[in-house]
Amino acid sequence: MAKASQRGTVAGIIDRYVIREVLRTAGGVTLVLLLILVGNQFTRVLARAAADRLPKEHVFQLLGLTSLNYLTVLLPLALFFSVILALGRMYQHSEMDALGACGIGPLRLYRPLGWVGLIVAALAALLAFQIGPWVNSRIHLLKLEAQRQMQVAPVEPGRFRSTADGNLVFYARAADPDGLLRDVFIQLRSGERVEVAAAESGRQQVSADGSRREIVLYQGRRFVGVPGTLDFILIDFEEHGIPILLPPLVVNPENREMRPTRELMRTDSPRDRAELHWRIAAPVSLLVLLVVAVPLARSSHRDSRFARLGLAILVYLLYSNLLGVGRSLLERGAVPGWLGIWWVHLLPLALALGMLAVQLRAWPRRRARA
Repeated sequence: MAKASQRGTVAGIIDRYVIREVLRTAGGVTLVLLLILVGNQFTRVLARAAADRLPKEHVFQLLGLTSLNYLTVLLPLALFFSVILALGRMYQHSEMDALGACGIGPLRLYRPLGWVGLIVAALAALLAFQIGPWVNSRIHLLKLEAQRQMQVAPVEPGRFRSTADGNLVFYARAADPDGLLRDVFIQLRSGERVEVAAAESGRQQVSADGSRREIVLYQGRRFVGVPGTLDFILIDFEEHGIPILLPPLVVNPENREMRPTRELMRTDSPRDRAELHWRIAAPVSLLVLLVVAVPLARSSHRDSRFARLGLAILVYLLYSNLLGVGRSLLERGAVPGWLGIWWVHLLPLALALGMLAVQLRAWPRRRARA
C-alpha cells in the first residue's frame, strides 16, 4: 500500500510538472502568435481607415472580433509548438532520460498532456461552433455599417471619396458654411455604363430612415455612355438628382462562415458539409497535433530546445494544407460526405504511431506502472 501510494504521489508530481511546463510555454507562444497576426491585421485596418473606407471608431471593434477568429486557428498551433518546446527543454536538460530510467516512457506523457488537450480542444470547439459564426456575422454587419456611414458622411472638400466597391467617386472643391458644395464632380458606374456629372454646386441629402442618399447638383453637365464607344449622351441641366441606395444591414445567407452550426448539420449540400467539417477540424486537429508532438519532440540532450521546431513547422504546414485540399475536394463533391476530411487527420496520426513504435523499441523495457 505504501509503495502504491508513493507511486501515485510521484506520478501526480510528474503530471503537474509536465502540465505546468506546457501551459507556461503555451501562454508565451499564443501571445506572440496573436500579436503577429493582430499586428498584420492592424496595419490593413489602419490603411482602410486612412483611405476613408472605415470609420475610425470601428477600428478597435474590428480588431477585437478578428482576434477571436484568430484564436480558432492559433490554439492548435500554439499547443503543438508548446509541447515541442517544453519537451525539448526536458530532453536538453536530461530530464526525459531521468524519467526513462524510472520507467516512464513516451506513452506515459499522454496522460497529463491529454487533460490539457481535452480542455483546450473544448475551447477550440466552442470558438469554431458557436463564437466563430457569430463573430463572422458581426464583422460582416460592422463592415456594412461602416460602408453606410462613410457614404452618408459629410464630404470633405478637396478630397476624392469613393465607395467600397469603387462604383461611386465623388469630389467637391469647396463647401460653404451652409453645406452647399462648390465645383462638384461625380462618377457613377453601373456595369459597363458610366455616368459622369460636373456641376457648379451641389448638396447632399439623406432620407429620414437612412436607407437612401441623394446628391442634388445645380448648373452642370452630364455625360452617360460606355467608355471606348461613340454611344454616349450629353445633357446640360439646371438641377439633377443622383439617388444612391445604401447597402442593407442584413447577413448574406450564402456566406457559410456566418451560418449557425446547427443549420449546416441539417443540409446535404457539399459546401455546407465542407464548412461543417472545417469547423470540426479545429478541435480534432488540436488533439492530432498533440499526439504527433510527443514523438516529434524527442531529441538529444546536446540539441537545443528549438532543434525540432523547424520540423514541427513543416509538419503543421503540410497538415494544414492537406486540410485545405480536403475541404476543397469535399466542396466539389469529389469525396463522399461520410468521409469528409477525416482521412486527412489519419495521415499525421499514422506518422505519430510509426514514430512511437520506433521509439518504444529503443526505450528501456523497465516501465513504471501508472
